[in-house]
Amino acid sequence: MADRSFIISGHEISAPPLEAALYLVSTPIGNLGDMTIRGLETLAACDVLACEDTRITRRLLDRYGIVQKPYAYHEHNAQKVGPKLIEQLSAGKSVALVSDAGTPLVSDPGYRLVVEVRKAGFRVIPIPGASAVLAGLAASGLPSDDFRFVGFFPNKDGARRNFLQALSHVQSTLILFEAPTRLAGSLKAICDVMGADRMVCVGRELTKRFETILTLSAREISDRFDGETIKGEIVILIAPAQATDTATSEKDVDAILKSLLEEMPASKAAKEAAKITGLQKADLYARLLTFKNDDA
Repeated sequence: MADRSFIISGHEISAPPLEAALYLVSTPIGNLGDMTIRGLETLAACDVLACEDTRITRRLLDRYGIVQKPYAYHEHNAQKVGPKLIEQLSAGKSVALVSDAGTPLVSDPGYRLVVEVRKAGFRVIPIPGASAVLAGLAASGLPSDDFRFVGFFPNKDGARRNFLQALSHVQSTLILFEAPTRLAGSLKAICDVMGADRMVCVGRELTKRFETILTLSAREISDRFDGETIKGEIVILIAPAQATDTATSEKDVDAILKSLLEEMPASKAAKEAAKITGLQKADLYARLLTFKNDDA
């Protein structure tokens, strides 16, 4: 097996050389057969491969006979490893970034690396592929012409309910990730806050052997998973609100900010709230400061 090559169906294929750039390579969300040809070419040809968990990435590399030594880049070492990756780009090297599953930068620390790489003047090249967000949306039976990915639910029940309340009037299909141990609590909160008749889809273990995609009313799906031991990756989709007042009220904005503030620092909370509401990060951060002043 030669370097810079990969194997498909027993055939060895050479990968073309890459220019010095940061490549964001999407990887399978479960079924390793979903890896794209272009993604394999990039993983085989890159000079440096950065990933969240080297053990998970190693399984993918071994499946396709790719000779690479992946380096860990994750939330806990991003400040240390990020500058080293930019140094590699400066030396004319190609750098590929993968997450454990799906598209990099969707709920992982790759965002800050992309910002720094662009500031340094290097190209950022996306290599598209599998996405739990889009796979769940396509199979859910919920409206797909207007959707909003809002990340993970807050951990605490009170913050989670405030979060849902603030999103309850959004006229887009909402897409969230959730841990299996918190699935029942989140479904109950959706039912209580958004109404028992709101349609909800739970996608579990997408593309894997025990894939489950279930779309029911909030009440029915909450009852379905109540008390059940769940394993595997979860994506939850919530149907759009009916046509009413679409403006996000000041009360709703405050609810979003307060729920996020329980989970993260003020600057990050303002950034996440800006994604959800479409408002300016600076204005939301100023609002957060008034909360702190009120509590003083």
